[in-house]
Amino acid sequence: MEEVDKIIIHNLKSVGCDIEDDVESLLQFNTELIVEATVKCLRVINGIELSASLPPSMSAKFRVGTSLAGALTDLGYRGEIGYQTFLYSNENDIRKVFMFLIEKLPKGSEETTDEVLGGSALLQRAIGSEIKKRLASPWVPPFCKKDGVSWRGSPSSWQREGCCSVQGFHASYLTSPRGVGDLTRKIPKDVRTYYKNEMKFISQQPLNHHDLAPSLIEENARSVTAQQDWENEWNSAGLASRLSPEEYKARKRQRLQKRIADSLRQGVQKSEASRSITPQDLASVMNAISDKTNQGARTKGSRFTHIEKLQFAQDEEKTAAQMGIGEGPRVDTEQEQLQKQGEELNQLKEDLADVSAKFEAMELDVKKFTAGTQQMQEQFGVVKRSNEEKEESYRVKKRTLDLLPDAENNIAKLQGLVETSSQRLVSLANQWEKHRAPLILQFRELKELNDNKMSETQKRLEDIKELREKMKELADDAREKEELQKQLVSEYERMTKDVNRSAYTRRIMEIVQNIKKQKAEIDKVLIDTRAIQKEINQLSGKLDRTFTVTDELIFRDAKKDESVRKAYKYLAALHENCNSLIKTVEETGSILREIRELEDQIENESNDKIFANLEKITSDYQQMKKENTAMLAKLKKS
Repeated sequence: MEEVDKIIIHNLKSVGCDIEDDVESLLQFNTELIVEATVKCLRVINGIELSASLPPSMSAKFRVGTSLAGALTDLGYRGEIGYQTFLYSNENDIRKVFMFLIEKLPKGSEETTDEVLGGSALLQRAIGSEIKKRLASPWVPPFCKKDGVSWRGSPSSWQREGCCSVQGFHASYLTSPRGVGDLTRKIPKDVRTYYKNEMKFISQQPLNHHDLAPSLIEENARSVTAQQDWENEWNSAGLASRLSPEEYKARKRQRLQKRIADSLRQGVQKSEASRSITPQDLASVMNAISDKTNQGARTKGSRFTHIEKLQFAQDEEKTAAQMGIGEGPRVDTEQEQLQKQGEELNQLKEDLADVSAKFEAMELDVKKFTAGTQQMQEQFGVVKRSNEEKEESYRVKKRTLDLLPDAENNIAKLQGLVETSSQRLVSLANQWEKHRAPLILQFRELKELNDNKMSETQKRLEDIKELREKMKELADDAREKEELQKQLVSEYERMTKDVNRSAYTRRIMEIVQNIKKQKAEIDKVLIDTRAIQKEINQLSGKLDRTFTVTDELIFRDAKKDESVRKAYKYLAALHENCNSLIKTVEETGSILREIRELEDQIENESNDKIFANLEKITSDYQQMKKENTAMLAKLKKS
């Protein structure tokens, strides 16, 4: 961890933290230095303005720690963090926090100016700086710009931002020659002449010149989406249909034409059903309407006839007045004429309502008649079918009755016919079996071939789908790797070239060598442990086998001799004592392991500075109590 702490301290010094030269580990960091380093890193990352020094009061210290924890959480820190991380620091937690902040620090973009730059490099640098300025400035919509120009920046450094040639996105439909790229396909002569002489160029098809680019973009998007839809449909339903693309498109076109024809046919049938009125009903309706119009023809008329009569009457009055003719009969005033027209309009509305009601009633009657005719047709079909069945049974019965007078001869004839027909059936069956056996074999062979072909085609379809998926995955991986490569190249170009990386490389190599040495030592210890465990297992097995053999030998002689019986008892006691000793040694080893684990935990806890943090917390608590009592005293005085 020493190398990691040195790298962290070096990065913190580059950010601007005031760290002394003798500080070489995060254990030497105090609370003020931790807070200062965190605040300066946050300022460099996202410009958060926080106080880099701790205030004297404890409540303000808690607020600063809480705000720092919230800022790190907003940046994406996933570990456990709070005010205690900064006020009562732990080495491991602080190391994790600083490693996270150093990863979030922006890479240096300064470039060395020792090299002599050419004109193209200077131009690219100027373009890049201008693009960065434009990206950093807020966007202003065109309608907020006066005369196509707006100003941005501070009053000391105004910058002009233009807005020329801003147009609304309006696309027009474009047509282009189709099938010209395929040389094997013959284009009809009239179509070719139309393409050559009549069809306009794409640049001349939009009504406005500014609509050309949006129209091209829209046409390209439409063709791309159509191609994608066709690929998706072909991969999902086209391959499963086992047809060629041309056959699949032809079948789809036939289905669409059939669906359109069915919908048109249904629409025509519905319109004919809604208008299915008999000629007698139409004649009665027309007679009723003509009677109404004849009755009101003498006194009523349309609005157009009234206006025409009124104009002619006014013209006649004017001519009569000019010629000196005396006044004729009294002409109605304009108000009276409007009143008459309103009465006529109301009367016409009433007549129209009566006619529409009669028409609706007639439509209901027609529907009832059509339903009755359909029902009668169904009944007629049922009766017709029953009559046919009865006629068939009548013919059979009549034939049987005709055969009854000469029954014996007829029965003999029938038996002869039955025998001849049965012999014929047997011969036909034999012939059919002769033909059937090779046909069945051929059918089975063809079925097996078909099944094999089906399985092969299915496998090929699955292989094709898998290959397509793999191609898509490889394309996505290649795209992601290209983006990552571009990102890494851009980061590498933004990084400072004057940084001496040999020290970091040397440190990393030393760390790797130390890790390798530690791994080799761990492997040696593991090998020794396995060898000792294997030896222990061999010895324990040998001991068990020796005890069993000795037990059997002594047990045989123990039945005859008393001294051998005592030796057998001593042997059993010795074996039991040896087992207890082995258990004791194993328990001692487990206790030693627990002691080592506890010592490690004690060392970790001592590294966490629990007692120091506890003393600090108690002192902070006492200080907060004093501050609270002082505030209460002030409140009482006020």
